[in-house]
Amino acid sequence: MRSGSAGTVRRRAGGKTDRTLIYIPIIHTQADMGKLAPSVRRVTVQKLGRRAWKRNVDVIQQMWAEICRTVEGWELPWDNVRLYQDGLPRCGREAEIVTELAGAGSPNHRLLLSLMKRGATLMGTESPDLLLEEYRLVQQILAAKDPEEAARVEARHEARSRSLLAQRDQYIAGRINESLRAGETGLLFLGMLHSLDSRLAKDIRVTYPICRPPRPRRGAT
Repeated sequence: MRSGSAGTVRRRAGGKTDRTLIYIPIIHTQADMGKLAPSVRRVTVQKLGRRAWKRNVDVIQQMWAEICRTVEGWELPWDNVRLYQDGLPRCGREAEIVTELAGAGSPNHRLLLSLMKRGATLMGTESPDLLLEEYRLVQQILAAKDPEEAARVEARHEARSRSLLAQRDQYIAGRINESLRAGETGLLFLGMLHSLDSRLAKDIRVTYPICRPPRPRRGAT
């Protein structure tokens, strides 16, 4: 994982009139999935086997250890930093949700709490309605009796899933565009399937000090 130094990040986020977005691609952990976590674990073990599942868990934990070490080492003007989080609805209960998931063991949400204590502002980032619809689609896939049935359910909902992802990306970008002010820095923690490149306002300078997210496949939304 390529990391940016604290000095580099500080320089990039230092303009008085700039709007800077620090984009941190992430992979979700089991703890991020709330009530779906046991079902996700069961389906993943069925598909990959217990050893491969454990290997994936270890790799993701190592990735998060590096992200946390890097971000907590940055010397940003935290009172002028806004935190945008994949999967966090705009609902008025944002801090409560983050605290709950941090208590469940999510390194992502523990990091958010740490940055909030330094003065960063937590932002509701996503549409509750879109998240709820996606949650229900995932529930249908996880309710399948075996991997073959799960694959059929997933294929049946593929077009809607792609459309939902695109709508979520549009909402997230719009939320950042409207709420990130001149002279402020946004930290965006976003899953690697997302793509905001063409949706963010032209005056927002995007930096990738940890790693750049992979480009979406041609034809994907």
